[in-house]
Amino acid sequence: MTTGKTSAMDYHSLNAMLNLYGPDGKIQFEKDREAANQYFLQHVNQNTVFFHSLKEKLDYLVENEYYEAEVLDRYSFEFIKSLMKRAYGYKFRFPTFLGAFKYYTSYTLKTFDGKRYLERYEDRVVNVALALAEGDERLAEAFVDEMVNGRFQPATPTFLNAGKKQRGELVSCFLLRIEDNMESIGRSINSALQLSKRGGGVAFNLTNIREYGAPIKQIQNQSSGVIPVMKLFEDSFSYANQLGARQGAGAVYLQAHHPDIMRFLDTKRENADEKIRIKTLSLGVVVPDITFELAKKGEDMYLFSPYDVERVYGVPFSDISVTEKYHEMVDDSRITKTKINAREFFQTLAEIQFESGYPYIMFEDTVNRANPIDGRINMSNLCSEILQVNTPSTYDDDLDYESVGKDISCNLGSMNIALSMDSPDFGKTVETAIRALTAVSDQSHIGSVPSIARGNDMSHAIGLGQMNLHGYLGRERIHYGSEEGLDFTNIYFYTVLFHALRASNLIAREKGETFEGFERSKYASGEFFDKYTEQEWKPATARVQELFDASEIRIPTQDDWRELKALVQEHGIYNQNLQAVPPTGSISYINNSTSSIHPIASKIEIRKEGKLGRVYYPAPFMTNDNLEYFQDAYEIGPEKIIDTYAAATQHVDQGLSLTLFFKDTATTRDINKAQIYAWRKGIKTIYYVRLRQLALEGTEVDGCVSCML
Repeated sequence: MTTGKTSAMDYHSLNAMLNLYGPDGKIQFEKDREAANQYFLQHVNQNTVFFHSLKEKLDYLVENEYYEAEVLDRYSFEFIKSLMKRAYGYKFRFPTFLGAFKYYTSYTLKTFDGKRYLERYEDRVVNVALALAEGDERLAEAFVDEMVNGRFQPATPTFLNAGKKQRGELVSCFLLRIEDNMESIGRSINSALQLSKRGGGVAFNLTNIREYGAPIKQIQNQSSGVIPVMKLFEDSFSYANQLGARQGAGAVYLQAHHPDIMRFLDTKRENADEKIRIKTLSLGVVVPDITFELAKKGEDMYLFSPYDVERVYGVPFSDISVTEKYHEMVDDSRITKTKINAREFFQTLAEIQFESGYPYIMFEDTVNRANPIDGRINMSNLCSEILQVNTPSTYDDDLDYESVGKDISCNLGSMNIALSMDSPDFGKTVETAIRALTAVSDQSHIGSVPSIARGNDMSHAIGLGQMNLHGYLGRERIHYGSEEGLDFTNIYFYTVLFHALRASNLIAREKGETFEGFERSKYASGEFFDKYTEQEWKPATARVQELFDASEIRIPTQDDWRELKALVQEHGIYNQNLQAVPPTGSISYINNSTSSIHPIASKIEIRKEGKLGRVYYPAPFMTNDNLEYFQDAYEIGPEKIIDTYAAATQHVDQGLSLTLFFKDTATTRDINKAQIYAWRKGIKTIYYVRLRQLALEGTEVDGCVSCML
């Protein structure tokens, strides 16, 4: 269908023309840019509060409790004025209508009645920079440079809340373990309420809870298992719904060899009984290597009572390596066990994913082999990219802490790969991003959940993510998942890792402090660096070498790694964890990025945005001349996506949210084959499974609400 005149059209109509071919038969990208301009002329400018001067504006925002005076008081007015001038000097413009719409709908500061705008994009960036820099003028300038130029973007909770007087937390993603007692369960429900009230998404590890029919106080057949606990969490998140803005968000993880595993999976069946059906809670399954090995041999898999395992081994079930202890536990008569067929388990897993997109999968042994930190990783989060060590808490009868364990919060932000490759100083871009995320960690203290606060204080853990891989590859005319695409992904993440570690080492030297337990890590022993000092990492293709040469980005050598290793062993690093690649959502639109490092779902994405209705978003960097490089994820297929994630995974200490896309002709066997392929390729986690037919019906699985940057 073609279209003609567009004069005097409103921004919504102009944006809709993205879905109509022009007279020349081409996609009308220019109409979307016109829509963005008209959005400002027809809406933003008319609804923005006018101030005669910066001083008048800042005085008003502080006096009326919109801005935190404490943030501004760390700087002179002259510096703030110069920083504003610096930000506005870049002449930022939203490249797409949806980017502008998302920013003004969801992020910018509004009057308390919600009707008028008090900030432009540059104002928000400056206020975030001032808040995170804590009085350091040079750092504030660096934050502004990276954010306005789009090379680094803080996660939604940070970008939304930093510097505001009436604000939520700077982080919104949390992981907590539960022990096998009523005190721990009760305290966890309270934590769910507290964190959900603050806008957080929370994941819980249920593996330690005794199974259905297990004894309580030696009386047989008393335990109700994990499903009633899941129901309690679902109700808690539904109740604590952020002032009615949205439902609270929770996830629960269960070890594949827990006796309740099949009941756990059945809660997501379309025809599940309402008494057990779980509608809004996300499910994740922790799968060890032994499960795959048993399935390969066509054998049964034993399920072990967590109550007995803890009684025999003296530690909770989730702190046991099932692969290492499997045969020992099978032979131990003290441990109650049942068995199911391993292949039937994987078949059920694929069936449930086919029906619902769930469960997420964490490949337990892959995760722990790659873990550089002392301790065991036994769960992930709502978006399956956070992989950190936790430790248990113990409680008194009144639910007060007897000893505070270590739980996890996620401090996230992402680099735009395309714009970072254009950076005048790539190393500085990475360092600035690490410093911004570290500031978020240092400024966060979730006192309502002491184990979260303690975990953050001990670890200073952060998760530097990446987005716009497909946008960059398309811009450079490289096919996603091709030899050159995989080569670039490998070398890019390799280079980011070097600069991230270098930055964390610099921070440790400046502060004279490392994360707690550094001396027991593979960083301290030097083992982490072996694969970089003993092997040369360089581009395998001339095209990728050319890209790095053109960007004047120096690829680290073995000598660079040896030097960094010596510095790290001497001075340590400040952050226990450094990288995690989340499924970027709203922030990707603002930043004009393809989401995360997976392929686009469609060339022109169609979204429903409240009362506005349908809104169209073109793939970043796509033009009428390079359309062939923007195949969608369903056409590309799961193998090339897995290959791409595998190339990146080897340089990422935590996880990457990997969504698998299948055509509408896919079967559960195709899903099962993809699971096995992902495991063999060293993938750590699988996030959602999506079928094209779901997307066409407008019923795609909702994205992660806590880490959707």
